[in-house]
Amino acid sequence: MQKVLIANRGEIALRVIRACREAGLRTVAVYSDADRAALHVLHADEAYRLGPAPAAESYLRGDLILEIAKKAGADAVHPGYGFLSENAAFAEACEATGVTFIGPPASAMRALGSKTKARQAADAAKMPRVPGSVQGLASIEEAKRVAEEIGYPVMLKAAAGGGGKGMRAVASEAEIVAAFTAASSEAERSFGSGEVYLEKLIERPRHIEIQLMADMHGNCLYLGERECSVQRRHQKVIEEAPSGVVSADLRRRMGEAAVRLALSAGYVNAGTVEFLVDDAENFYFLEMNTRLQVEHPVTEMVTGLDLVQMQLRVAQGEPLALKQEDVKLRGHAMECRIYAEDWENNFFPSPGLITRLVQPDGPGIREDCGVYAGWTVPLDYDPMLSKLVAFAETREAAIDRMLRALDEYVVGGIKSNIGLFRLILSDADFRAARIDTGYLDRLLAGPLPELSRVDVAEDVAAVAAALFVAAEQPVAAAGVAEVRTAWAEAARREGLRG
Repeated sequence: MQKVLIANRGEIALRVIRACREAGLRTVAVYSDADRAALHVLHADEAYRLGPAPAAESYLRGDLILEIAKKAGADAVHPGYGFLSENAAFAEACEATGVTFIGPPASAMRALGSKTKARQAADAAKMPRVPGSVQGLASIEEAKRVAEEIGYPVMLKAAAGGGGKGMRAVASEAEIVAAFTAASSEAERSFGSGEVYLEKLIERPRHIEIQLMADMHGNCLYLGERECSVQRRHQKVIEEAPSGVVSADLRRRMGEAAVRLALSAGYVNAGTVEFLVDDAENFYFLEMNTRLQVEHPVTEMVTGLDLVQMQLRVAQGEPLALKQEDVKLRGHAMECRIYAEDWENNFFPSPGLITRLVQPDGPGIREDCGVYAGWTVPLDYDPMLSKLVAFAETREAAIDRMLRALDEYVVGGIKSNIGLFRLILSDADFRAARIDTGYLDRLLAGPLPELSRVDVAEDVAAVAAALFVAAEQPVAAAGVAEVRTAWAEAARREGLRG
């Protein structure tokens, strides 16, 4: 490999570009019209236009991406996550044109990337799984029949993707028609496939996932677990490694089961097996993500490994340099997904111009960021701005460090969910690791502290600063220009915006 095309955008594209640069590989970015001035475009060695802003006309156009790869002389493609990352047809098309796909082979992706086929593979590997269908549902009538067999509540889920897209909880038969239609339609828009399946909704489980890395020589490692139980609408909000409750024995049992599943399908490269875990340490296979995960940085922090560099080496045929006994976990890492959204207004998206950006720093802080001051957040894509990661020796210290970093974080001009993380990390149940997949919904259902939103606090501070400056500023005499300092001007502008 000499030159890698990154078939993605935002912070993950920039993350891959940096790993490639460290590995001595040249990089090619692609962009839609909405992303012409995006950070990943500015950082890559070369950049090529894909098409209009809608993903269906740009980042989901595998044919255009491979045309650009040929034009740019790229001999490899890294898909990041989302978009085409779990599209077996795209992986095959890369192979057919002689371009290395930095991910699993299409055969493994078909066996495990489809949620329904992964459930069949889990059955063959004798892994415990959540009750439900192992095939895509052919009709609403079939959905009703399966739901009746396993009992309500149930969950409809997209077979071809994840990230909370194409998922609907169904409490009774009266809801299933609307839920089926909505889940299938969203799955079609997000992943190009409207296939959905149905499984029993397990109430109050923990969501624990195992990170895997496999090479082309039959070696596969599990790199510890991540706790992803803090979720909203089935989309992860905070992830941490290791889990606050997983014992060494449970970690080993889950890890060995995940490796067994991957090897049975001839899996290669990075992947994640997701489980639901109950209070008795019983675990149930949920699905496998045949790609790099959004939350991979927390695993990198506690293992000291660079997963993207490992992906690059595996894709070039190198064997894994580690044995399972060499994988050691140290300390605790936590990731907050910073979004452009008004979390106190039903998480309404907040696209627009970022007028000011003050990013946290200091010991144990990492931020994978895809935006800058002056950048306009588009409405066309997932509104994630960055991933803020805190690392410390203990979970409690990681929480305190994250709170300190959040206090330093300022995003001006748009709403953000920074205040939500302050609320969660200050909550007694979260600090005691008393969490499950319904935790955040319960927290938000209760009364919220006043001024919990960071943007409200910033607005108040800006207005106060503007009023203070106005009170101290002498009235300009007739014909005499008023003198303003840079600080006074900044306060006045922020006050007017507030």
